[in-house]
Amino acid sequence: MTTRPETYRYHNGHKARLPFETAEYEARLAGLRARMQEVGATAAVLTSMHNIAYYSGFLYCSFGRPYGLVVTESECVTISAGIDAGQPSRRSFCDNITYTDWQRDNYWRAVASVCGTGGVIGYEGDHLTLVQRDKLEDFLSPATMVDIAPTTMRQRMHKSPAEIALIRHGANVADVGGYAIRDAIRPGTREIDVAMVGRDAMEAEIAKRFPDAEYRDTWVWFQSGINTDGAHNPVTGRILERGDILSLNAFPMISGYYTALERTLFVGEVDAASLKFWEANVAAHEYGMSLLLPGAVCSDVTHKINAFLEERDMLQYRTFGYGHSFGVLSHYYGREAGLELREDIDTVLEPGMVISMEPMLTIADDQPGAGGYREHDILVITENGADNITGYPFGPAFNVVG
Repeated sequence: MTTRPETYRYHNGHKARLPFETAEYEARLAGLRARMQEVGATAAVLTSMHNIAYYSGFLYCSFGRPYGLVVTESECVTISAGIDAGQPSRRSFCDNITYTDWQRDNYWRAVASVCGTGGVIGYEGDHLTLVQRDKLEDFLSPATMVDIAPTTMRQRMHKSPAEIALIRHGANVADVGGYAIRDAIRPGTREIDVAMVGRDAMEAEIAKRFPDAEYRDTWVWFQSGINTDGAHNPVTGRILERGDILSLNAFPMISGYYTALERTLFVGEVDAASLKFWEANVAAHEYGMSLLLPGAVCSDVTHKINAFLEERDMLQYRTFGYGHSFGVLSHYYGREAGLELREDIDTVLEPGMVISMEPMLTIADDQPGAGGYREHDILVITENGADNITGYPFGPAFNVVG
């Protein structure tokens, strides 16, 4: 009778080329271990896609199964499901253990095989569910638990030169998608047809720049008319008409790293009421970018842009904050919530941080100039200022098309 193991190592094939060199991952782990030592954690059990990808290079596909990365003073091991076979091992900078589904909770047995029991366990309080937290306590019997999500987020907020280089590539790819989308805009075309053109152009560009990568999750939200009122409204089959307001949103994903290009456009012509709102939002965008300097405080930047819009009697049309951090994140996972341009965030901008400026005004459908107006650029904070790595032009001079 075949013995069914709880866990095993299935290291099938050679290690794949990861987004970064080994030294990059070793430096990240050194930073994590230093943070663990500060809070007294003997082991970190990471469960989120963003942290596992950040520290190991492996970006998992959950499909209802738990995944993990266990880091101790001497070990770093990804924990993956048997359905993935050898891919997690190939894509992990470190060791990998596969757990089987022949017995419930083999995942936690795999975790325990690395970190043992009775230790001080660091966990992600913003990710671990109540059910999985209970299982952690049952299987690891920790002496105590400490939430390390905030300190890992702060580590991720400061990008290495290698990360910034990858993010620059992402911004370039987003520009490629933006130009392809612009060329596809014309009356009578559906939103989804335009979106697919932009997505295909970006995926081809990513494959050209990164021939050894995994390709997934690049997408476009191309919105028209009333569909522009929300920043994350999905693509529809709405047919473009002359005079429509458009929102171009191109999102290339490169090995877990998200970048974005967002622009307001109009089909063929723009009316006077719409032009007034558009130009005001462009002015807020330009002003906001001028404020993104080392030493600036996120909340102060927010208040200054608020005042700028209030002087023009347009603050009531603002719908969300003015920007956020970039790095290992996507619409499926991750967020460096400590680096956002909002009233309640007092983070100081420092060299190596990457942040967007993206003001948006939304005018209701029953008013002149109805629609959502949004511009979006990505800036790298430097020692002496900020470097805008977005190239696609914004404003009416370039974006009345079709």
